[in-house]
Amino acid sequence: MPWTREQMAARAARELKDGYYVNLGIGIPTLVANYIPAGMTVTLQSENGMLGIGPFPYEGEEDADLINAGKQTITELPTSSYFSSADSFAMIRGGHIDMAILGAMEVSEMGDIANWTIPGKMVKGMGGAMDLVAGVKRVIAVMEHANKAGKSKILKTCSLPLTGGRCIDLVITDLCVFEIDRKQNQMRLLELAPDVTLEEVKAKTEANFSHG
Repeated sequence: MPWTREQMAARAARELKDGYYVNLGIGIPTLVANYIPAGMTVTLQSENGMLGIGPFPYEGEEDADLINAGKQTITELPTSSYFSSADSFAMIRGGHIDMAILGAMEVSEMGDIANWTIPGKMVKGMGGAMDLVAGVKRVIAVMEHANKAGKSKILKTCSLPLTGGRCIDLVITDLCVFEIDRKQNQMRLLELAPDVTLEEVKAKTEANFSHG
């Protein structure tokens, strides 16, 4: 049984550690905020200038002026702080963010990621993704394993314009978890979703990977 979006986010939350400063990308990664383990202190950073993001607001309690980088309404915490985008990107580029959890359109077996544009389609822009994959200590991609046509999004080489090269450490899909050794250019299967078989992952993965 493939993981749901919520289960993928919960799996990503297992990679968090106490005291981490973490940036969550648009889409499935934003759900990770709902699964931070009890008793763990994790500070969420948003590249539009906020440190310390609270949970999503309940319906009717939204503040239109309080948004994350994906333009979703959020809440603040007693410890939240606000600053300019210049300061925010100084944190990212200076290596002060421990982890980024991003969505992806494609990931290659070498750890390349494409997550910001599809040629010929209107998009909002790359946002802070290129800075995040270059400046954050550990980068995790959370994504669907295949596209709507059933074709693999885990590839030998990305076909879409790259966000960054050799920057992804872990890939979490609805079928499994891959670890990428960027120095060795190797992808290894770490974990299968419940009732998902190795044969199914092999059939739906273009990239080369090891297992066992």
